[in-house]
Amino acid sequence: MRMLSFLAAFLWASLSLHAQPGQPSKANYALAARFSPKKLEKLIFSTSVDPHWLKKTDQFWYQYETSSGKNWYVVDPATKSKRAIFDLDKVAAAITLIVKDPFDAQHLPIENLKFTEDEKSVQFEVKSTVDVVKKDRLDKKAPDSLEKKTHYFQYNLATRQLTELKDYEKPKRKPTWASISPDQKFVIFAKNYNLYWMDKANYEKALKNEKDSTIVENQLTKDGIEYYSYGGDSNGENNVEKEKNKNNRKPAYVLWSPDSKYFLLTRTDARKVKDLWVIHNTAAGRPALETYKYQMPGEKEAPIREFVLFNFPEKTQKKITAAAFKDQELSVWPAPSKQSARDDEFRPSVWHGTNNKIYFTRTSRDLKKIDVCALDVPSGTVKPIIEERFNTYVEVARVGLVNGGNELIHWSERDGWGHFYLYDGNGKLKNQITSGPFHCEDLVAIDEKARVLYFSANGREAKEDPYYLHLYRVNFDGSNLKLLNRGDFDHASSMSDSRRFFVNNSSRVNTVPKSVLYDNNGKKVMDLETADLSRLMAAGYKFPEPFKVKADDGITDLYGVMYKPFDFDSTKQYPIIEYIYPGPQTEAVNKAFGRSMDRMDRLAQLGFVVITVGNRGGHPARSRWYHTYGYGNLRDYGLADKKAAAEQLADKYSFIDINRVGITGHSGGGFMSTAAMLVYPDFFKVAVSGAGNHENNIYNRWWSEKHHGVKEVISAKGDTTFQYSIDKNPDLAKNLKGHLLLTHGDIDNNVHPANTIRMADALIKANKRFDLVLMPGQRHGYGDMTEYSFWMTADYFSKYLLGDFSQTVDITEINRETEQNNKRPQPSRRATPEAGE
Repeated sequence: MRMLSFLAAFLWASLSLHAQPGQPSKANYALAARFSPKKLEKLIFSTSVDPHWLKKTDQFWYQYETSSGKNWYVVDPATKSKRAIFDLDKVAAAITLIVKDPFDAQHLPIENLKFTEDEKSVQFEVKSTVDVVKKDRLDKKAPDSLEKKTHYFQYNLATRQLTELKDYEKPKRKPTWASISPDQKFVIFAKNYNLYWMDKANYEKALKNEKDSTIVENQLTKDGIEYYSYGGDSNGENNVEKEKNKNNRKPAYVLWSPDSKYFLLTRTDARKVKDLWVIHNTAAGRPALETYKYQMPGEKEAPIREFVLFNFPEKTQKKITAAAFKDQELSVWPAPSKQSARDDEFRPSVWHGTNNKIYFTRTSRDLKKIDVCALDVPSGTVKPIIEERFNTYVEVARVGLVNGGNELIHWSERDGWGHFYLYDGNGKLKNQITSGPFHCEDLVAIDEKARVLYFSANGREAKEDPYYLHLYRVNFDGSNLKLLNRGDFDHASSMSDSRRFFVNNSSRVNTVPKSVLYDNNGKKVMDLETADLSRLMAAGYKFPEPFKVKADDGITDLYGVMYKPFDFDSTKQYPIIEYIYPGPQTEAVNKAFGRSMDRMDRLAQLGFVVITVGNRGGHPARSRWYHTYGYGNLRDYGLADKKAAAEQLADKYSFIDINRVGITGHSGGGFMSTAAMLVYPDFFKVAVSGAGNHENNIYNRWWSEKHHGVKEVISAKGDTTFQYSIDKNPDLAKNLKGHLLLTHGDIDNNVHPANTIRMADALIKANKRFDLVLMPGQRHGYGDMTEYSFWMTADYFSKYLLGDFSQTVDITEINRETEQNNKRPQPSRRATPEAGE
């Protein structure tokens, strides 16, 4: 008996020892696997109302899915009514009779629903299980010459009668190479680096068969060459594909005048820009080289932009003189689209302006100078309208046109916050429209007659997370500023073309998303939907927790979200992992409920506390000071804040083990997570760094020079050069103490693999142990290897933060999700966004 008592006491002591901080514990792979992307498809359904506004009235329709299935609704704001478009039981029965495949109300695969032109009926498609020969097949022996038969239907909303459209010819999808004039009479495209055009009759031939030898093509230009073309550069093709496709029609990115008489093209001379390469190691046969132009920070060989204006009726062209700065950028805005045009078969690319005037920007290379300009179409002359100058980089947004440009509404951060300003058509400031310590985001709509601006903004409402977006209205003179969608949530809205109503979707990370219809004075018209999260909650999901801490300066407020294991035990201590992105264009901190959980919620289930938190210099939606805090210090600027946030949370919550800190991120987050391991090697213990731009001197010029800064040097002779210098991660390789996993796609043509390879080279030369995984055939995002990447990340943190080395060679969590039947995997239910998502 004494021996049994001794053994029991020994066992209890051993278990107690393993429960102490830092002792090995088992990662909960089963709980993490329960919330995989495939499983979430069956747990989370529609989370927002995505309205399809109609043209003749303020009505709209939307699709919404719950655990009971999909339904389609039409809403009339004028009568405050919402009704289902279909009697699903009757429609399912009628479709079953026609198609001869079984359907019921919960399983009705309606596709491509749209209203008819008279808005009295809807049309849609249903695919059957019957194989038919493709109507447009060219090769009868091709393996893909068969397709599922598609039935086309029309449903009358008043009579609720369903009719099959037996002889319906579905409009052909516009090929990517076609730029169609607004009057739909002509098509512009590129071929062999030059511009061509064809008329409507020949375009219709091309829609049926692009190889039709009777198609008449008319050449517009003859001086286009590779890297100084009018379109058709082979971006994303390897050299084998490039040679194979060299004579194909390709896109020419042109913007048309509203009357179809002119079009504008930005032509780029990149001949002196240096080449960069990636190798497609997994290409069929021999590995294939991909060559592309890529300017790096500080390099003198810059692309040269120029505007070319074409008079289409006369088939003439004019090069526009718009030079103001060395190595400047030119950018022309497209016209804003109408909300009611989203379901149109044809949506032309039209310039922002009028038939006689085009609005565009020109930007200095150091991005400290931007001019908003107007191009007079008949004369071809350029006039600067508004000038922006700042000691860090400048940003602007598309100007709002009032009465065709008689007045302009301009967005600027000149007073330290993003605000709107009213100018006359000649660029004379009339008044500032909005002001104060908050950030205006988007110009939503302009009511010219009432002289009211509708816009989104954040940071204005007291006692709210300053990132929560709201919709406002204000008079052009700055009076009567009014909040239109109250509530301590992040809001996303869609306003009708009439500006009388808007649909508002709102949530926080810890609330159920709701959708409501309001009028333009902020009065609720009706509730629309509340997301169905019942199955998600039944699976054990628990909302994360928003938090606020101070930055490393002890003054600046930072906002974040904490994700805990769903089987959380407050008596235990958990390692903490930071999922990060440094900015400056965004912070990886969710504000609204979202369906993507891989990097935060799911990672936490293994047995971690995972946090996301902002940092000074991380986001443009706060003050200009906050946004540009990292200017000139692009490697290190956010690290102290990440460390300070974790420390404050550990001081507040005893369940956080501050001696076991991990950090992970992708792209800029890959760069930042490695930097954290090197700048604070005694604090951050484990990192997984994906596709990091570890050497920003070899990342693209635009991001690096913009956010870090480039020095413009003008000599006594007036020559202008640019100097660039930046701290790099490999410079600190000797500092590594913890466990580091580097990953990268081998054909990443955004952040070149050399960034990670150079990091590895420096670590090897510093005699450091680390891990490196190359993702074969993957670009900057890891595509079909994303799930593999997640479990690789999970393994790494489980080993080195939890001490769990029990993983086998098989990733069973992936294998369990895959049918082992040698069949091609079926497409995801959410492979493409659906209406209502």
